[in-house]
Amino acid sequence: MKPLALNNHKNMLSVYPIPAFTDNYIWIFQDPATHLAYVVDPGESAPVFDYLNQQNWDLGGILITHHHWDHTGGIEDLLAKYPVPVYGPDSANISHITHKLYHGDSLAIGNQLTFEILEIPGHTLDHIAYFLNSEDPLVFCGDTLFAGGCGRIFEGTPAQMHASLSALAQLPKDTRVCCTHEYTLGNLNFAKTVEPTNADLLERIAVDSKTREANSPTLPSTLALELETNPFLRTKAQSVIQAAETFLGSPCNSDVEVLAAIRQWKDNF
Repeated sequence: MKPLALNNHKNMLSVYPIPAFTDNYIWIFQDPATHLAYVVDPGESAPVFDYLNQQNWDLGGILITHHHWDHTGGIEDLLAKYPVPVYGPDSANISHITHKLYHGDSLAIGNQLTFEILEIPGHTLDHIAYFLNSEDPLVFCGDTLFAGGCGRIFEGTPAQMHASLSALAQLPKDTRVCCTHEYTLGNLNFAKTVEPTNADLLERIAVDSKTREANSPTLPSTLALELETNPFLRTKAQSVIQAAETFLGSPCNSDVEVLAAIRQWKDNF
């Protein structure tokens, strides 16, 4: 499969989702200035080594969004061959981080790529995202925002997850959403239960179903598409509010309560 080009601009960045485990993606891109490759959340090393060998690329660095093993398990093996910087959150749960990143920091790669760091807790407390604010905006958002869904709230609170998703929702609408699991069809199936008459959602299900039938990734998504079809970004929509209240059997008094209700619903879906 060819790398996914992010738009038809002269200096576009191409990113590629390397499949790992059963449904993970390890994102890889090449710095246009140095031609070094960077990987995001390498849960295992073998598919990364394979891709680097196929492309005849050298690794320049590793970007980590949070501490879960399926996002960090390949770091040690990669460092054994490539002693490169490891960027990530300030987390006691990730021993290999060499450059700790905090909300509002900038990460410059070469002289053409600068990522803005967003702290987006909820799924875990140490979760960060990498936002490339350019002609071709993209965000590596780990397990916080998924195509058609969001991550489980393992360590944070519904209020934290809502704040994190709200921050991501404020990014430019053409931002490419590079999350790390192929959960799209399952998420959209749940979304259809929440909003069965959402025409944009029904169209997306048809398109993404054909994509998966062709064994192609449904990612990256776009923020515009998520705002139209992802119930976790649509907590102000009356249709989502009504569905959440029907599930709970009681009124929801805030966006946070709507999100908490549909997350609880999804957890048991």
